Amino acid sequence: QVQLVESGGGLVQAGGSLRLSCAASGRAFSAYVMGWFRQAPGKEREFVAAISGGYRTNYVDSLKGRFTISRVNAKNTVYLQMNSLKPEDTAVYYCAAGARSILTTEYDYWGQGTQVTVSS
Repeated sequence: QVQLVESGGGLVQAGGSLRLSCAASGRAFSAYVMGWFRQAPGKEREFVAAISGGYRTNYVDSLKGRFTISRVNAKNTVYLQMNSLKPEDTAVYYCAAGARSILTTEYDYWGQGTQVTVSS
């Protein structure tokens, strides 16, 4: 069982930056593919980025260049650095763990989410 706790969300002006963190419990963190998803009001949850234990990454095409996923296995933590934020980035951001690869969106464990609001 893996528990995930996100933090770092908040209110930011357009053009600003935020870094989300996701702390994971459990011993096998370095073996897990970790991902970030987001869900905007009235929309379906969408994939944002994923990172393998070996630091390979995958991003949704629309966010490449603005968002960066990273991890520190020694801290059981995965991050999402978000730059040049836009109002359309407003969403609840979720951390996930346990996918079979960085190319799939099927994850076993999910966090509770953290709200990101970007004002214009």
